[in-house]
Amino acid sequence: MVKRKKKNLMKNKDRISDLPDSLILHILSFLNIKQAIHICILSTRWKNLWKYVPTLTLIGSQFTTIKIFIEFVSRILSLRDNSTNLYTLRFRSSNLTEPSLVETILNYAVSHKVQLLDVYIKCDIQHFPTCLLSCRSLTSLDLCFSHPTVYGTTIMFPSSLNMPLLTRLYLRHFAFRAGNDGRVDPFSALTNLKSLTMVYCKVAGAQNLCISSTKLVNLYIHMNHYARETYFGMELYAPSLCTFVFSGIPVEKLSWSKCNVSSIKRVSIDIIEFWKSSETSLILLDWLSELANMESLIISSTALKVLSLVPNLLVELPSLCNLKSLKVEKRQISPMIPDGIVDILIQNSLSPKVYIID
Repeated sequence: MVKRKKKNLMKNKDRISDLPDSLILHILSFLNIKQAIHICILSTRWKNLWKYVPTLTLIGSQFTTIKIFIEFVSRILSLRDNSTNLYTLRFRSSNLTEPSLVETILNYAVSHKVQLLDVYIKCDIQHFPTCLLSCRSLTSLDLCFSHPTVYGTTIMFPSSLNMPLLTRLYLRHFAFRAGNDGRVDPFSALTNLKSLTMVYCKVAGAQNLCISSTKLVNLYIHMNHYARETYFGMELYAPSLCTFVFSGIPVEKLSWSKCNVSSIKRVSIDIIEFWKSSETSLILLDWLSELANMESLIISSTALKVLSLVPNLLVELPSLCNLKSLKVEKRQISPMIPDGIVDILIQNSLSPKVYIID
């Protein structure tokens, strides 16, 4: 009887409460701050642990009004342990956000040595946040400021950033201002940048964007396919570039340095809309010629349809001798793959793996 009682006591023991604080803090870092506070209420020992979590996730849509959200954020920032550095800040809100609140949150993150910053909000902000211009602790930066009323409105990106540790940069809805020579080179000071993603970005006056980075490995460009007039020229100087991903309409003014071309092994090209244009098809052919050294190609059925418009494609297409993998992704707008074009792409390759993805 005594043994059975001891066994039941062991079975009902609260083992979670015995976990060390370090492990509880790690678990809390996967939750947004509102959830973390609710969890900490469950135990008197945990009630203040949320103040020491190195990750802060703020979700504006969890609150009924912006006023309540502002009051909540103000209280969180004032109560959080001031000596604890902030490793990660995620700030997301589909509701309209006050610029002053954005400034408060970002200033707090920078002053607490934030390393990973992810901001995706709806806000009528006019300029790039000044507190981020020289954030020397950042290693990863994701920024998307969408305008509350005017779709496609962009924020001007600074001419340069002083972020010596930054390795990953994601930008959405930003514009670059070209100089008197018609060029802008905004990433050259980011000496450790390895991954760059630009979504719906543009150059003021549709001039040339220069992407020069000696350590850049991955480049992802997603253009606004509905506004071809916003397209700009690109000059790539990235000798370590290995992955090139493009979505939109191929731009004619894409200048590759010779050292770039030989290093690019993985390529993905998606033309979201079917453009029945011989000019576009020839540009796409030129891209494949420049990237002929690639080992992996992911291409959409729409892009293949555009490529099929090239006269005498069988002769004009370069030899993709190093191609080991070809994936064709079908698009709803143009799901049909032109007859024989896959065979043309792999005609000089040594038994590459071919995948058709619906």
